[in-house]
Amino acid sequence: MQETSRTMKRFFHRLPAADTKAGNMKFLIDTNLGRKFTSLLKQAGHDAIFAKDLLPLRSDEEILAKAKNEGRIVVTNDKDFGELVFRLGRPSCGVILLRVSTIDPKERFELAKGVLDKAEGGFVVVKEGQARIRRLK
Repeated sequence: MQETSRTMKRFFHRLPAADTKAGNMKFLIDTNLGRKFTSLLKQAGHDAIFAKDLLPLRSDEEILAKAKNEGRIVVTNDKDFGELVFRLGRPSCGVILLRVSTIDPKERFELAKGVLDKAEGGFVVVKEGQARIRRLK
């Protein structure tokens, strides 16, 4: 993780600084990321809801629709959201897809926090050492 942290710091050093407390952004956290990740977003000043705490949602499509209706950005590690947004054209306020090897919520949060303020209206893929942002139509 130490090498990954250095690489991420170099990468995000080139991006404008993200103020994770500004804007009180709204997120819907997919069940695959867990409550601890949700808590970390809340501690950073964001409005974050864990999908399992909502009415029983049975599909990724329902999670995406719920997030859109509430003006929330979905945070997930499930690639199916890319198919929903791009191939099937489902509307979205934004998605952050974490494609990282770590399962530690604190490490995942550290990797994601540099793109939180860039995710609205975009599809962001975060990997160790890089992030890609594609604007949604």
